[in-house]
Amino acid sequence: MGEIVSLEALAGAVRDGTKIAVPTDYSGVAMAATAAIIAAGPKNIHLVCVPASGMQADMLIGAGVVGTVETSAVTLGESGGAPRFMEAVRDGAVRIMDATCPAVHSGIIAAEKGVPFLPIRGIIGSDLLAARPDWKVIDNPFAPGDRIVVVPAIEPDVALFHAPVADRFGNVLIGRRRELASMAYAARRTFVTVERIVDHSLFTGEKDAAAVLPALYVDRIAVAERGAYPYALWDEYPVDGAEIARYAKMARTKEGFAAYMETFRPGKARAA
Repeated sequence: MGEIVSLEALAGAVRDGTKIAVPTDYSGVAMAATAAIIAAGPKNIHLVCVPASGMQADMLIGAGVVGTVETSAVTLGESGGAPRFMEAVRDGAVRIMDATCPAVHSGIIAAEKGVPFLPIRGIIGSDLLAARPDWKVIDNPFAPGDRIVVVPAIEPDVALFHAPVADRFGNVLIGRRRELASMAYAARRTFVTVERIVDHSLFTGEKDAAAVLPALYVDRIAVAERGAYPYALWDEYPVDGAEIARYAKMARTKEGFAAYMETFRPGKARAA
């Protein structure tokens, strides 16, 4: 477990129809891997945003590799809407599985715990139930007449994210980002890009051990320096808001998006 490979080998393991779970913008977005996946050219990816996404999802959609998007939102935040996502929705180019943040997290946690569904409040009365026939409304078995929604487990083929450090044994430092652990536990395989690899075990120090995802839950690791750029990576580098704004402006048209992607280099990647 936790095999160290090249970025190209990691991306090449994403096949047609793969269901990929990716984290929200502040939790270690694997942008270098995103570019490598686009270059590899898989088709009909089912993208699960945990629970939302931005430039990563917009790029994958704009590149034509996504068939289904399961998310609570796709947005570029202060830079506005996600242009390739919005056009794809208007054109019917992607299937949308609309959700809420708690519903996505509940589906991931259900898969993490090995149960078929999880109950959730706050959806009854919304139009989401009409859009999501896979969500069911049942009676609370402990309080007859109390209606509650159950959402099915979300079982990704691959969890994909970027982290600061891995060790030679395949363990990965994820800090306080427990949603990354939930994604890894829920997924069949976990692919991680990192800034660097260290020779000592990350479990050596008592202070860091609780913040480490064990190699048991990691399948492939690739080094990609500044691999989350232009997004931030905690304790490493800040977000580049100007670059995201530049993308937002260029990606308003297919031609502008193509021009941006021609020069997009999210970090210096190398095999370990």
